[in-house]
Amino acid sequence: MSEHDGPQVLSVPETSEGQRLDNFLLRHLKGIPRSLVYRLVRKGAVRVNGKRAKVEQRLIAGQDVRVPPLRGSVSEGPAKVPEGVLRLLRGAILFEDEDYLILDKPAGLAVHGGSGLAFGVIEAMRELRTGPGLELGHRLDRETSGCLVLTKTRRALMAFHQALREGGVQKRYLALVAGHWNGHEVRCDLPVASGREEGRRHMRAGIGVDEGALARAATSLFTPLEVFPRFSLMEVDIGTGRTHQIRVHGQALGHPVAGDHEYGDAEANRLARSLGLRRMFLHAQALRFTDWRGEEQIFSAPLPGELQQVLEMLAGGPS
Repeated sequence: MSEHDGPQVLSVPETSEGQRLDNFLLRHLKGIPRSLVYRLVRKGAVRVNGKRAKVEQRLIAGQDVRVPPLRGSVSEGPAKVPEGVLRLLRGAILFEDEDYLILDKPAGLAVHGGSGLAFGVIEAMRELRTGPGLELGHRLDRETSGCLVLTKTRRALMAFHQALREGGVQKRYLALVAGHWNGHEVRCDLPVASGREEGRRHMRAGIGVDEGALARAATSLFTPLEVFPRFSLMEVDIGTGRTHQIRVHGQALGHPVAGDHEYGDAEANRLARSLGLRRMFLHAQALRFTDWRGEEQIFSAPLPGELQQVLEMLAGGPS
């Protein structure tokens, strides 16, 4: 009989205090698909100290997490990460100490597995760093490249998440947007709401697009760096980290991100592709936060070569 055939009660150790419920379950139930974890929690089948919980609930040391029988739901084990991906990520490490691991995340690689993906950055990095504490500090879209924080200790994770909640993490992106930007910097404070479109989750800037949709406060500061006839290179500082925030704010301002097939402009995307753009032009260039010691940490990642070549094409002729 599999170890997952009967109900389980998992005690939350001190090293997992402050961890999200979904991440705790994925770490302790090897081979369980992420989609199944979310489904069980939504149905109330997973209980924390006997009560229903949400996937984003932060756990406290000493709590009991009851998991129902999972007979027939377990794969043979986590997918093997290809050596090419591991080699790519080894070369993408910008900084590492006992508390933090900062990656220059490659575009096209999701931060975690699930939704049809066998693995993501965190699963791959756990093969490279086998210690028990490695966790995602935050997330980046699959097509977005650049600075990604992973934490290696509970103290680092909790301090980083507190900084995120209190607006103490500064994130700076480079984005090529459609259209000729007129004027100077623009601050967009439209709230970001989650809705559904053709059965898929879809974010929009503005008050709830669907009945009951929750709009969350969001702030993005767009500053033009270089303006071309049909495109503009922007620096975008975000004071919040909502899902698809820069993409929906750019769309709301009439300047969607180039190469964005969900929120972008089809004609502009075709033109960008003719200039060599093969992905969304969004790069997490720099990150600043205060660590658990009270010391300021600043990291940056250079613009990838394939995006730099697009800028060179724009600068070299009419567009």
